[in-house]
Amino acid sequence: MTGLPVIPETVTVHLGRPEQNAENITVSFTEYIKNVASSEIYPTWPEEAIRANVLAQISFTLNRIYTEYYRSRGYDFDITSDTTIDHKYTKNGEIFDTVSIIVDENFNNYIRRENAIEPYYAQFCDGRVTVCDGMSQWGSVALAQSGMTATEILRYYYGDDIVIVYDAPVGGDTESYPGIPLQRGSFGADVVILKRELNRIALNYPAVPRIENLSGVFDDETENAVIEFQRIFNLAPDGIVGKATWYKVKQIFASVKQLSELASEGLTISEVERRYTEELSLGSRTPGVEAVQYYLAFLGYFYPELPPIDISGEFDTATRDAVFTFQSAFGLPITGVVDRGVFDAIETEYYNAVSALPADFRSVIGEPYPGRFLTFGDRGDSVRIIQGYLRRLASSDSAIPTVDVDGIFGNQTRQAVLALQRQLGLEETGAIGPVEWAEILIRGGGIEG
Repeated sequence: MTGLPVIPETVTVHLGRPEQNAENITVSFTEYIKNVASSEIYPTWPEEAIRANVLAQISFTLNRIYTEYYRSRGYDFDITSDTTIDHKYTKNGEIFDTVSIIVDENFNNYIRRENAIEPYYAQFCDGRVTVCDGMSQWGSVALAQSGMTATEILRYYYGDDIVIVYDAPVGGDTESYPGIPLQRGSFGADVVILKRELNRIALNYPAVPRIENLSGVFDDETENAVIEFQRIFNLAPDGIVGKATWYKVKQIFASVKQLSELASEGLTISEVERRYTEELSLGSRTPGVEAVQYYLAFLGYFYPELPPIDISGEFDTATRDAVFTFQSAFGLPITGVVDRGVFDAIETEYYNAVSALPADFRSVIGEPYPGRFLTFGDRGDSVRIIQGYLRRLASSDSAIPTVDVDGIFGNQTRQAVLALQRQLGLEETGAIGPVEWAEILIRGGGIEG
């Protein structure tokens, strides 16, 4: 449930009830839908009825996957074969030719409501043995025989605000967990999404404090909200968003939004848009670019083949050339694009370089960035070091308020950082990332500019 929906390449089906010890099988998405459709409807039905049922089956399946309904509950599958809660799936079942053709034409189309993003929870039943609030499968046959199109049938059962999304992108891994725990000092799109979801949860669980600063920095507000969320839902209250906490947030968010119900509140574009992209390339302008530039500029002291670059926040041709060189030197595909894998490789080499520094290095280049954002409430040597440079900077720049060098990131330090960010035209987070760190050292006399 991160970003806009994509059609997964595969679906993992649990052949039984969720809690039952049963086999999991992974099949292609199209094979899964063809099997379900062939198990639940007849190939002799009118084509528009088949098409309406296939679209409902696709949407229901995508809703389960997009909301991570089962994975957020700790299961290792996407959907079950239990017809009381999901679709009928028959292992090695027969696929009807008519159904196969219609699925191939529609596998990347799905239903959603107007002004909502998530695939619609298109509940249905056969309409004879069982009835429900969603679509009647046999009823769809009668409607098709009366001349209704698939879209008209779907709107008849689900409402006039039903729309069909055509040609949705096909993707690979649909799990949303970022792969590493998020904690104080983390940065990126996943942090923004976490903050949004915790704020929505707080409407139903007011004990979770609201997060006012919706920047991409995992700050003290975020940590406090996470700790309270963990307490409420019986997780270790450590303020770190590992896999268990991440998926519990997903589960509760989907629950309060009713995303897996016919009466879904719906997700909006603003709730799922990624403010910081996963890939950085020529022309990008994000804090992620600034971080890459800082790391590469720092590594240039150790690898002469890396060309010098400015920390400008714009992914220009010099930055692309430095990325080309880094990728070539470290055996990565030479694309000039920084995806998550390339960013991690650059950051890892930075950490390796810092750990191998000689004792007199600081007199040459200044203090190395600690590798995480420093935020309000932090304490320690890194805070004390940067406060010393901030204090020197404030003595020569009246726009920067002075700070005490006490190793405590309090309001004084935050106000000084905010003033610097305003001068630099950076997002006013009040936190110190690689760009702020480098600028403070340069302006405070730690690095030659």
